[in-house]
Amino acid sequence: MAAIGNLRHRPARRLTQLYAGLVLYGVSMALMINSGLGLDPWDVFHQGLAELTGLSFGTVTIVVGALVLLLWIPLRQRPGLGTVSNVLVIGLVVDATLALLPAGGPLGVRIGLLAAGIVANGAATGLYIGARLGPGPRDGLMTGYVARRPGRSVRLVRTVIEVTVLALGWLLGGTVGVGTVAYALTIGPLTQFFLPLFTVPEPAEVAPGRAEPLPAT
Repeated sequence: MAAIGNLRHRPARRLTQLYAGLVLYGVSMALMINSGLGLDPWDVFHQGLAELTGLSFGTVTIVVGALVLLLWIPLRQRPGLGTVSNVLVIGLVVDATLALLPAGGPLGVRIGLLAAGIVANGAATGLYIGARLGPGPRDGLMTGYVARRPGRSVRLVRTVIEVTVLALGWLLGGTVGVGTVAYALTIGPLTQFFLPLFTVPEPAEVAPGRAEPLPAT
């Protein structure tokens, strides 16, 4: 596997895809926030902290991402360009998008915002992970912990972390609702759909003189 952050292979596509994915991710978060129908666990936590501190949602997202990244140190995880960009870009974009979007609206509009936000979030995840330039800080925390504790499953560790941040965010005033459930039920299948579409093949997966990945044997 190519080293994280190695840009010798298809750099233009991978950088474009990375930042398109991160921008779309920030937009998707803003759509779900404006729906008022519930957020994913980490964003419930971010919203709760924003309510508590008076900071903007995007600023809280950046601060939490940076603090989570510090937890990579004892796990001996190495961030890639995508990891660092994730911390900065998403928070800036979500604040900018929230400033442009009108607040509230009829229930039908809010349901549309929620649905669009969830689908866009799945596509954004496929884009930035598929660029192979490093996971987001929160995903890297889970995979890094499992790598240091081989007996633990990623699913279990992810569930424990997300239930914890969801509960804390709800206690702090974050929005939990039908959108939270809808996100939990659909983000896995959506990511599974989009990730193969956007994953940049590694050099070893492409035959000489071909532009497409080799079929599996």
